[in-house]
Formats: sequence, C-alpha cells, structure tokens
Amino acid sequence: MKDINRRTFIRNSAIAGTAGIVTTNAVASNVLSSNEYSDKEISPVSELQFNNNGRFKILQFADTHYIAGDTRSKRALDNVNQMLDLEKPDLVIHTGDVIFGKPADKSLREILAPMSERKIPFAVALGNHDEEYDKNRDEVAEIINTIPYNINKNVKGITGATNCILTLKAPKSNIPQWIFYLFDSNRSSHIEDIGGYDYIHPDQINWYRKQSQNYTHKNNGKPISSLAFFHIPIPEYKTAASDDGTFLRGIRAESVCSPKVNSGLFVSMKEMGDIRATFVGHDHDCDFAAYWNKIFLIYGRFSGCDTVYNDIKPNGARIIELTEGKKNFRSWIRLYGGDIIQDLQYPDDFIKK
Repeated sequence: MKDINRRTFIRNSAIAGTAGIVTTNAVASNVLSSNEYSDKEISPVSELQFNNNGRFKILQFADTHYIAGDTRSKRALDNVNQMLDLEKPDLVIHTGDVIFGKPADKSLREILAPMSERKIPFAVALGNHDEEYDKNRDEVAEIINTIPYNINKNVKGITGATNCILTLKAPKSNIPQWIFYLFDSNRSSHIEDIGGYDYIHPDQINWYRKQSQNYTHKNNGKPISSLAFFHIPIPEYKTAASDDGTFLRGIRAESVCSPKVNSGLFVSMKEMGDIRATFVGHDHDCDFAAYWNKIFLIYGRFSGCDTVYNDIKPNGARIIELTEGKKNFRSWIRLYGGDIIQDLQYPDDFIKK
C-alpha cells in the first residue's frame, strides 16, 4: 500500500492543479532595498576545500524515510552504505524526509551514522515529514547537530530550523569559488484558506539576499556561483515540467507537488545572479533535471525504502561534481546495485545545437 496520508494530502491540497497556484508579493516588503555591505549580515558558515586533484564531489540523499526497527527500512540503510562506498564523496547533503517514524532520535542516528563512521562531512535540509513524530522541528535539527561530522550551522531567528551556508574554496584562497545554500522548506501552509505544502518564507529569502549581496561585494561585485538545496520543489519546477520549451532530462512519473504559494525565491535567485542550480526531493517518482530560464531545477534520486510509495526502482542517490576554476559541473545518478544513469555535463548537455 502506498503512503495514503501523503496521497490524501496531495489530493486535498491540489484541487485546482496548476490553476491553484497562488502568487504573493509578501516578499517585496522584506527584500533589501540597496546593495549596502555589512559584515554583521554574514551568517556563520562551514568551509570546505577542493581536493588535491581540483575536484569536489557532493552526494545528495533524498527521502530515506527511515524508521528504526522497521524491516522495511533495510533497503534505505543498505542504499546509503553502498552509495558512500561506491562514490566516496567529499560532502553529503540530505534534502529531507530523513525519517518516517518514532523514535525520532534513534531513527535519525541510525540512518545518518554511515557518514559519521566514514568521517564524511554532511548537512541536512529538513523535509515536511521529519517533525511529525516524537520530536519537533527544532529538536530534530538539534539531534542532527550532535551527530559527528554534521556541519550544519543553522541560522536562528528566521523561519525554519535548517537554513545554513556552506562554502567551497580553493587552497590558499579567501574567496569561495562556490556557495551552497540550504533552505528549510518547512512543512505545511499556515495561511488561512490556502492549504497544501509550505514554502520558503520571505524572511528566509531576505536572509539569502543579504548573504548573496555581501559575498558579491567581497568578490569585487561579481556574484559567486552557488547551488541551493531544499526539500519541497518550488512552483517553477511544475511550470518547467509542463513547458514544452523546457529541456528536461530524466524521469517525471508523478506530478510536481509544490506549494500553492509562490513566495518569490526563484525571482530572487535570478536577481542575485548567483544560483546555478537547485536540488530537491519530496516527489519520489521524479529524478529529472530541467533547464528553465537559465537555472537548473533538479531532483535527487529517491534514496529510501518501502515505508513509503516508490515506483521508480531501484533507489539510489544523485552526485554533483565540481572542478576547481570552472563554473560548469557534472551530475549523475548512481543506482543501488552500481549502475550509473543521467551522467551529464551542465550546461553543455542541455544546450540545443
């Protein structure tokens, strides 16, 4: 049986399909009105470096939905261990729905332990399900922070529990070559008369804009290439997937389950000029990458198990490989069992010739 709660939630909250998307200008009153620079606005970061070979590999897990003591979760844990052993990443980013039952503490520690055991730095952007059991969202984030090799430095005072920044530098350089923004896409809408999934809020977008502007200032006015990671896809994923002109690669076996509210994150990313790609999970039967208005909108590969629906098998993970001195990147999907699919160069393999 599939995840009835989620399927019911999706059905009830998406009555009008794409026509039900509501846009809002709420963010407009919160964005920066100038390009003023302030050291006080720079959030704490975890700094990473390219390897000696000038490469850096990120492994994205998505939707492990792990439950400690549940035999249906074995496939998720086996997948995590195999992906780490085959790819040997420099960094792991889990884009949420890490767990799917209580005890939350034990479930979190068991599914995230493989990174600690291998001494691999990892960060988490929470999903909508992670707070649904015996720990609230802040408590879940705090547990994750105590696990060895977790590098989340979550920002306090804005919506969500796992908004943070990671930077990637070349050796002997003070300016990052890449910035990784993790956004907490929260759980469900709290707006009266507008149901469905939650969205990335105006204060989170304002935080991102301030960080982006300050990094640009430090880089002599040039935006620094950046990637964004979060759980619930923004509405532009749905627009891109239904646009006949979109160059789309990969599987789209279910509708994009984005929020009804468009809070303006994509527009801010375009205005800041730094985000090259976004990476999400949430929709278990999608693993596609779309090139839309010169930003890549990319899904991870479902990394979970049989505690939830999953119709594209086997499970696996997405890998992103960056090369020192280059703004393009390579990404592929490693399937459980070892096969590789969607091994693509971004943007070269998405440019029509």
